[in-house]
Amino acid sequence: MTQQTKNPSQNLVEGSIKDSLVRMTLPMIVGMIMLFTFSLVDTWFISFLGTEALTAISFTFPVTFTVMSLAIGLGIGASAVVAKCLGRSELEKAKEAATVINYISMALAILVAGVLWLFMDQIFALMGASQQLMVPIREYMAVWFPGSVLVVCIMSGNSVLRACGNTKTPSILMATAGLLNAILDPLLIFGPGPFPELGIAGAAWATVIAWSIGFFYLVYLLVVKLEMVSPHIPAKEVFATSGRDMLRIGIPAAGANMMTPLAAGIMTRIAAGFGDTAVAAFGVGARIEPIATLLVLAMSSSLPPLISQNFGANRMDRVEEAYRMATRFIMVWQLGVYVLLAAGAGLIAGVFSQDPEVVAAIRLFVWIMPLGYGLQGIIILSNSSLNALHKPLSALYLSIARFFVFYVPLAYMGSVYFGLFGFFAGAVCGNFLMAMISWRTVNRALGGEQTLQENAA
Repeated sequence: MTQQTKNPSQNLVEGSIKDSLVRMTLPMIVGMIMLFTFSLVDTWFISFLGTEALTAISFTFPVTFTVMSLAIGLGIGASAVVAKCLGRSELEKAKEAATVINYISMALAILVAGVLWLFMDQIFALMGASQQLMVPIREYMAVWFPGSVLVVCIMSGNSVLRACGNTKTPSILMATAGLLNAILDPLLIFGPGPFPELGIAGAAWATVIAWSIGFFYLVYLLVVKLEMVSPHIPAKEVFATSGRDMLRIGIPAAGANMMTPLAAGIMTRIAAGFGDTAVAAFGVGARIEPIATLLVLAMSSSLPPLISQNFGANRMDRVEEAYRMATRFIMVWQLGVYVLLAAGAGLIAGVFSQDPEVVAAIRLFVWIMPLGYGLQGIIILSNSSLNALHKPLSALYLSIARFFVFYVPLAYMGSVYFGLFGFFAGAVCGNFLMAMISWRTVNRALGGEQTLQENAA
């Protein structure tokens, strides 16, 4: 083994916390900007197929995100375990965990994608999709489901790199895959020249092809170049030990992340009560949100490795400083983002539709929902921090409470009494209440860990 492969990680338990966060977050921002911009381009190309296609792709979001949530959750488990081992300078244990997570991720991805495919019609019917919409939905999902296994493996592999403090490579991979997806979209959707005209299925093919290329590169990087993942199935003892540690965090984290698409499915169902135009607007808003909360999402990937490594090194003072620095900055940043979005609401709506009703609904979404993005940032960073502190059940309970005690119920109550305006405003109120609870929960957890370490000393 070469010297380069002996320890491919960065030390996050020393030096400036601010500098570490900036160094790790900036590459994630660049990669996510590229990826989500191309995702919006994907939606934009589909919008040329008409309101029906735009509505259909909006219905697919909660289901596709369910598979993504599995990958994110398992990746959180891997990142927390690997980073904590690295913080304790236990490199071999870190590599064992990294290997096990990739095998488990692939197996669970195949299982979940298969079950969702089997019950596809029933799931979309429960969400309120009409028989007419089921045709384009089936065309898209029939391609997307098999390819989703590769997407899960990519996201899990990226989490291993981030645990090592390497956010640059995952960002480049995301940006490259997003660019390739955007290039393939018009070619496969509309079929110019020698390319087949596949319609909405072409968008799915573009995604699958792009991520397939990324998958093979990531396998080479992790297995051959960095030697962080073994090409061989680990021994039963290693599989049991590393798998247990990872799943103890990964399964609750996956469950917590799956609350998001489940809640999105219920929210889509509520929106369907206002007609297809509201569903289309909500779907567009769901794709605007990742761009608007880009820094939150980037920091939710860069903050946990920093917390886990310092947690492993018993540096709770640095953990507390990192969490508070991140949440304070996010609140100020998201306020500025809201002002920009609100000012450009009309322009944004006009980009995605020429239907006056859809434009009005998108504009209303942009005026209201981004008000809660800073609060949402506190919730997301709090959950990420709890998982990094190896407290996944606390993060799971907070996710359940957020969506099914505050976010969805208040959105529904608002829709009943105040229509579409109340639907959006109720969701913002739910985020406000949950942000306060999340902040208090993390600070109590930090205090408890500090007390334990002082008693142990």
